[in-house]
Amino acid sequence: MQWDIFCKVIDNFGDIGVCWRLCADLARRGHAVRLWVDDTSALAWMAPGAVNGHWPGVQVHDWADAHNPSVLKELPPADVWIEGFGCEIDPEFIAARAMDMAPGGQNGLKPPVWINLEYLSAEAYVERCHGLPSPVMQGPAQGWTKHFYYPGFTARSGGLLREANYQLRRASFDDSARSIWLARHGIVWQGQRLVSLFCYEPPELVALLQGLMKGAAPTLLLVTPGRSQRAVQTVLAQLKLPNTGSGALALHWLEPLPQTDFDELLWACDLNLVRGEDSLVRAIWAGKPWLWQIYPQDDGAHATKLIALLDQMQAPPSLREAHLAWNGLIDTTHQGHPTPDWSAMPLAEWSLAAHRWRESLLQIEDLGSQLIGFVQKKR
Repeated sequence: MQWDIFCKVIDNFGDIGVCWRLCADLARRGHAVRLWVDDTSALAWMAPGAVNGHWPGVQVHDWADAHNPSVLKELPPADVWIEGFGCEIDPEFIAARAMDMAPGGQNGLKPPVWINLEYLSAEAYVERCHGLPSPVMQGPAQGWTKHFYYPGFTARSGGLLREANYQLRRASFDDSARSIWLARHGIVWQGQRLVSLFCYEPPELVALLQGLMKGAAPTLLLVTPGRSQRAVQTVLAQLKLPNTGSGALALHWLEPLPQTDFDELLWACDLNLVRGEDSLVRAIWAGKPWLWQIYPQDDGAHATKLIALLDQMQAPPSLREAHLAWNGLIDTTHQGHPTPDWSAMPLAEWSLAAHRWRESLLQIEDLGSQLIGFVQKKR
């Protein structure tokens, strides 16, 4: 099938990260995909070659071209439209394509299967709302139908993004592959515990770094670029410490990584500190212990979302407390919650919890497979 996927980059590249993974996954399954995006800058490192048309099965288009008649005239209408995270397709694009579907248009083609790809959540509403139709009541597409598609963690949701070859790739990444990967990225590893850091500005970052410095286990912290690096550098400046680390903690400053390399970063590490939606899913599939920093919302809705995730995972108390502290959702000194001991994290317990949930989620059909099936039924 031909797919049109629309993405507006708001901030932090989580939206383009998810949309690109979906594009690449569909293309690997033999589909033709057009990605319409208003900011392609992140693709330069996330998917090298994609913007220049060097990614098999995927064409990247500037969002502005979606209402350019001369561009649309040269492109065959799609079988599927996907609005990533509720971004709205331009009316000009809808009007142009609606003309193709009208009697006397391009062979009277059927309207596309129109999907609003929603945000990932473990909350109960996901199962209630997944797949629901929404009639289009006005405009050139009046009488068509949108459907809400909810990724999720249960069999009654839309599932999680996972490529068909993911498990084979993951299984082949052994200790030897890890050493090769670290060396290829210029990481001098002397057998320390490896921790990846992909975060915003966690309230507990100072405490975490101090705990790692005091810990009995030597740690090499691999810090991703952007907000993560700036946050760590701010803490180091406050503590008047060098950028190389102190005590039991050594630091390595990563360059931007393509998505495939980011997966391998998570496989290589003993603990992954991740943020947002895409990296959470990849940390889950990696099967290593992880802590998630959820994107903070002004109305506090992120707290409910995080707790629903921990409940779904059946997280042990130590992992739950660490998540709440990492996200600044408890006052660890006044509300009866123990302050996490970042110098002695129970990684064995967290590893068991991560492995158990991963195995459970692997029994659920992945998002790409489910989405294709959903579209085929609607067509």
